[in-house]
Amino acid sequence: MSHSIDDMAPVMGPDGEFHAQDEAVDLSATKPEGWLALAFFWLLGLTVFYQFFTRYVLNDSAAWTEEIARYLLIAVVFTGATIGVVKNNHIQVDFFYKFMPARMARFMATMVDVLRTGFFVAATILTVMMMLKLGSNSRMTMVDLPMNWVYGVCLLGFAIMALRSAQLALFHHRRGYTVLERPESSMDDR
Repeated sequence: MSHSIDDMAPVMGPDGEFHAQDEAVDLSATKPEGWLALAFFWLLGLTVFYQFFTRYVLNDSAAWTEEIARYLLIAVVFTGATIGVVKNNHIQVDFFYKFMPARMARFMATMVDVLRTGFFVAATILTVMMMLKLGSNSRMTMVDLPMNWVYGVCLLGFAIMALRSAQLALFHHRRGYTVLERPESSMDDR
């Protein structure tokens, strides 16, 4: 949201004191993926804090915390990546789209949507295949839990990315252009 200087309230009041008021925070547009990533992030933070506390305060480090923190970081990455798909703000190069004919740019942007969705579907299928091959025999090193719990979070992330990518491709098809073709547009133009 852009404001002109005239729209903004003065920061310094007539009494010479600093007066500022924060805008209201609206979390109603936060997708479920965002809340899940936040939950994993907080679990990671608590685990690292517990590790720090046991190591430096109690001088008796909890051995399991390093491994669990690693797996929670994986969970944060895979659930957080879904947010990038939802917002359509993963790294992309739109430079060449300026110089392409409109029909070619439209075709290329559609191919990006199709290939992205295909990649996430393939990654989902491959993760399922790997989990089935590992079965319940593969266990974590320090904690006696199945490794498929970790891979299950990866599977969930890939599946959500595939679903959101398909939704995004459908949205782009209905709208008639993508952010690659019109960088000034955004997902908020719905």
